[in-house]
Amino acid sequence: MIMINGQNIRKYHGAHLVLDGVTFEVQEGEKVGLIGRNGCGKSTLLQLISRQLTVDEGMLTLKKDTQIGYLTQIPLEFENMTVYEVLAYGYGELTECQKELSGVEQEMSGLEAAARPERLEQLLKAYAAAQERFEQGGGYEMDANIDQVAQGLQIPKSMYMRSFSSLSGGEKTRVALASQLIVRPDLLLLDEPTNHLDLKGIEWLEQFLRSYSGACMVVSHDRYFLDRVASKMIELEDGEAHTYTSNYSGYMKEKEERLLQQFAQYQEQQKVIKKMKETIRQLEEWGRIGGNEKFFKRAASIHKALERMQRVKRPVLEQKTADFGLVPLDHSGKRVVSFEAVSKAYGSREVLSGVEGNLLYGEKVILLGDNGTGKTTLFKLLLGAEIPDSGEIKLGARVEIGYFAQQYAVSDRKQTLLDYFRTEAGVEEGEARGILAKYLFYGADVFRQVSLLSGGEWSRLRLALLVLTKPNLLLLDEPTNHLDIASREALEEALEEFPGTVLAISHDRYFINRLAQRVWVLEHGKVAEYLGNFDDFRVKRRQQEVTSRGTGTGFADSSEYTAGNGARTEGKPIRHSAEGARAQAAGGHAVSARSAAVPTPQAAAAAASGVGGAAAGNPRASERRRLELERQIDALEADIAAADAELLELGSIGGDDTSLLEALWHERGLLQERHDELIEAWIHYP
Repeated sequence: MIMINGQNIRKYHGAHLVLDGVTFEVQEGEKVGLIGRNGCGKSTLLQLISRQLTVDEGMLTLKKDTQIGYLTQIPLEFENMTVYEVLAYGYGELTECQKELSGVEQEMSGLEAAARPERLEQLLKAYAAAQERFEQGGGYEMDANIDQVAQGLQIPKSMYMRSFSSLSGGEKTRVALASQLIVRPDLLLLDEPTNHLDLKGIEWLEQFLRSYSGACMVVSHDRYFLDRVASKMIELEDGEAHTYTSNYSGYMKEKEERLLQQFAQYQEQQKVIKKMKETIRQLEEWGRIGGNEKFFKRAASIHKALERMQRVKRPVLEQKTADFGLVPLDHSGKRVVSFEAVSKAYGSREVLSGVEGNLLYGEKVILLGDNGTGKTTLFKLLLGAEIPDSGEIKLGARVEIGYFAQQYAVSDRKQTLLDYFRTEAGVEEGEARGILAKYLFYGADVFRQVSLLSGGEWSRLRLALLVLTKPNLLLLDEPTNHLDIASREALEEALEEFPGTVLAISHDRYFINRLAQRVWVLEHGKVAEYLGNFDDFRVKRRQQEVTSRGTGTGFADSSEYTAGNGARTEGKPIRHSAEGARAQAAGGHAVSARSAAVPTPQAAAAAASGVGGAAAGNPRASERRRLELERQIDALEADIAAADAELLELGSIGGDDTSLLEALWHERGLLQERHDELIEAWIHYP
């Protein structure tokens, strides 16, 4: 059944047309990814659906009595509440009922039953009625539901009594997101929900949304998240909406096919138009020469037909992207940064404890870790903004640091974009406008106030200033947050070609897989190092957990994703016992995290063909893609060997239950199939 129906929606912001004839549908239970460039109207569309704005033209209808939960990028309505009050915001009736029960209890405890038996009877009736409403509304499960979601989004109970206004931007986003998820509305509208979540939080949210019974419409530029969650994509482009019935990877393929088809239609129509214009010109010329009115009438008839013709838009096969031209001013020494036994505490809380590491010139390293583990603290120590309690940090010769902070406040938010850039960059207006145009700030855009910039526009502006400093060491704290997909890909390509050194904090798995040569994981105050990208880190982390358990092969967690096609799978630990086998089989034939972590042949083919920003014909990029294919094949061969070992061990358990054995054989077959197709892709790779 249709939950949302939009037909030819038009919406203006002042004189600016934001949405121009947008048409789309969302069915009950559908998970829809809403994508498009920064400023294309995604947030506006969510505000229209949530009734915060009204449609100027067209029609937008929602199923009757639809309960909507809406998470904005910047939640403001909770400023005077505690964290617990925000989490329980959707339980308004139940919390009022809870207060009523508490009030009746207090009055009864101070009432002398012998003196006023009639009042006591009234109170008992009121208490029974309130208790029944509380129970029927799910009041006794309320705290359990709140705790479950809060725990998944890493909101500790110790935070419950804090004022919402005292939280950081990331903490506010997590709490506001939790408040919407807790009440499980019929329709969830989420605007960039993953921006301030760490990997655990993102993976928990993916799992939650996949099992969520209601419909969900999510604005996100996280490509893996969209692959994992969405079953439909709606792209806003030039004010119009295009719908694709697939996840992000499928959308990429479908869009390419649509653009090529549209371009062919456009070319064919242009031929027809050219011929019609030529015919009109010829008929009019014949009419003038021969003085025959019928030629002019025929020409006028063709001209009217030409005017009535519905023109096919010329598709833009390659959209303009920001030009992140990262060129260091100077080459630093080979050893860029080294730190030994570095510790840092704030009061009694030790954030870093004996951390060690080093960076060499040209390396690309990604720093992972849960929120609050000290990643930004390590950056501040490297920048000299903080002093370590113990240990030593050394910068190499001629190191010039460029720092991109996750949070950055502006002293004068009423400044125009142009004035702010000129002040920070120290350039004249003409030069400033030329530079800003490279970062997609054109015409009147440069006169907008800084306070009116979207998150993505603000990130692009700060990156433009960073590029001007020409550093040879980049410290990037969540650089892809708020950037649209096109800008993310442009930044990834620029960082790939950047000859200097990069150390980046990121939870964007696509970004990590494309860029990382090493992964640092900050846990319990220590840094653990893994060679390779995110997929390599996952494989090695699973192997470590298997070894530490000492009970055979298992899976790292239940929220592994399939890179590239977003297959909805949940890996579960295999317990090598008869009881464990029965428990696993009872859960169905689930494909394990091992097979889910390996890219599908379609994803591998996309990587091999350079999808994601590698320039066609670039020998360096081509060699990297070939090496990537070889790495994936090696990982698959290791997983096939592990699957064989599991089957052998499970066979030694015995028993009549063959369900788990069948599931493992099925998984092993999938792995072999992917391996064979990757081998074929590698053989035919140019």
